[in-house]
Amino acid sequence: MYKYLVWVGTVVLVLVGIFLLVEINYVSSAAATSNTVSFSGEGKISAAPNIAQISASIVTQSSNSKTAQDQNSQKSKSVTDFLKKQGVDEKDIKTSGYNIYPQYNYTGGQQNITGYQVTQGYDIKVRDLTKISTILDGLVSAGANQVNNLGLQIENSDELMAQAREKAIEAAKKKANELKDQVGIKLGRIVNFAENSGGYPVPMYSYAKAEGMGGGGGPDISTGQNEITVSVTLTYQIK
Repeated sequence: MYKYLVWVGTVVLVLVGIFLLVEINYVSSAAATSNTVSFSGEGKISAAPNIAQISASIVTQSSNSKTAQDQNSQKSKSVTDFLKKQGVDEKDIKTSGYNIYPQYNYTGGQQNITGYQVTQGYDIKVRDLTKISTILDGLVSAGANQVNNLGLQIENSDELMAQAREKAIEAAKKKANELKDQVGIKLGRIVNFAENSGGYPVPMYSYAKAEGMGGGGGPDISTGQNEITVSVTLTYQIK
C-alpha cells in the first residue's frame, strides 16, 4: 500500500511539473506576442509607362444575323490588318467579347424583331507609345466605331515594386529608431510584417475630336508617369 501511494504521488508530481512548464511557456509566448509595437512606412517609385492598353469595339447592325456577322467579320479583318501594319504583334490583339443582340420594336403591344446587332470587342496592347495617336485614329477608319478606353501602364513592374518596398521598409525602420527613445522602449526582433501595395495610373485622356473621331489626325496623348506605392508595417517585440 505504501509503495502504491509513493508511485501515485510521483506520477502526480510529474504531471504537475509538466503542466507548470507548459503554462510558463504559454505565458512567456503570450507576453512575447502581446508586448509589441508597430511602425509603418511608405515607399514610392515613379516611372514612365511603357505600354498602352486600348479597348475597342466593332458594332454592326443588319436586318438579319448572318449579314450582320459577315459585315462585322470584314471590319474585324480590316482592324486586325491595320494593327499589324502598325507593328502590333498578333499576341497583343485579343478578342475580349463577341455578342449578337436581336433588335426589337413594339407595335400593338407585340414585340417584333427588326434586326440584329453584332458587337465584337478587342483588347489591344501597344508597345510603341509613339504610335498611340496614329493607332487611335486609324482604328476608327478601319471599322472600330467604339474606342472605349485608353490606359497607360508599366509592364513587368516587379523590380519597381521591390524598390518601393525597400524604401518603405527603410522608412518604417527609421521611424522605429526615432520613436523608441521618445516613448522609452527597447526594441527586440521583428515578429510580424505586413504589406499593402498599389499604383496610381496615368489619368485617362479624352481622344475624341470635336468634329468626331477619325476626322483626319489622331489626338495628342501625354504619357506622363505612373506611381507605384508600397506601404509596410513592421511589428517589433518590446524587450
